[in-house]
Amino acid sequence: MSLQELTAAGITDPKLQESYQLCRKLNAEHGKTYFLATRLLPPAKRPYVHALYGFARYADEIVDDLASTLTATQKAEQLNSWGEAVLADLKRGHSADPVAAALVDTVNRWNIPIAHIEAFLKSMRMDLTVTEYQTYEDLYEYVYGSAAVIGLQMVPILEPSSDLAYEPAKNLGIAFQLANFIRDINEDLDRGRIYLPLEDLERFGVTKADLHARKLTNPIRDLIKFEISRVRQLEQKSIPGIKLLSPASQPCIDAARILYCGIVGAVEEIDYQVFKKRAKVSNLRRIKVAGKAWIEARKYF
Repeated sequence: MSLQELTAAGITDPKLQESYQLCRKLNAEHGKTYFLATRLLPPAKRPYVHALYGFARYADEIVDDLASTLTATQKAEQLNSWGEAVLADLKRGHSADPVAAALVDTVNRWNIPIAHIEAFLKSMRMDLTVTEYQTYEDLYEYVYGSAAVIGLQMVPILEPSSDLAYEPAKNLGIAFQLANFIRDINEDLDRGRIYLPLEDLERFGVTKADLHARKLTNPIRDLIKFEISRVRQLEQKSIPGIKLLSPASQPCIDAARILYCGIVGAVEEIDYQVFKKRAKVSNLRRIKVAGKAWIEARKYF
């Protein structure tokens, strides 16, 4: 992150700058699509988005670090300890934590409700104890905290013209998460989790054993097609909300929508072979989408 970006954002304290830099590093290393989209925001906006991503990624690493020798109970203790400290810092208004310092500053500057942070941490705790969801409504409790609130946190930074932007932002966050679930079916099985609602499996005659067999069958293909349709419905619901954001913010979010929801298109392109391949949006597609958005976005830099 350049000094110009931090200065443009009004972030001049050296310790805070270090925290924002760390969050940017987490975004660049682990969220390449998000990072690319963030580059389409005006420089003064970018550090705040990095702060939100850095916090979420750090918590997620505690939960999903497969190389860790910690038990689920120990991970829960670590997450709870860190999460409670972050919440205390948010209420205090400042933090010495290397990651949370930027988060607290961002929340304060943009009046982001602490309830969104609490909901996110609740979902991270669920990941340590809940391995499957019977219904979509059950899953929604998880994805609200893991994804919907990410969209809700972003909205103030993106300066909407109306509060009507919040519901579409929530839908887009959920669409991103569900696209992840579809792409990562195989990896999530390795983690002992099934994020596709069990009622959806039953609807298409798929059992948990069928998924664990990791062989694409026609019923599993139909199941994945159904889940993809849900992503696309949520994506369509999100589009009107993008037009309610600041014009300077719209190219970033629209590019993120196209690229991240495009994961399900990549799943279709590999003929739903999620057990054998990891679906990826091609670099050519990324360049085309980002290039078009850059032309529109640069007028606000």
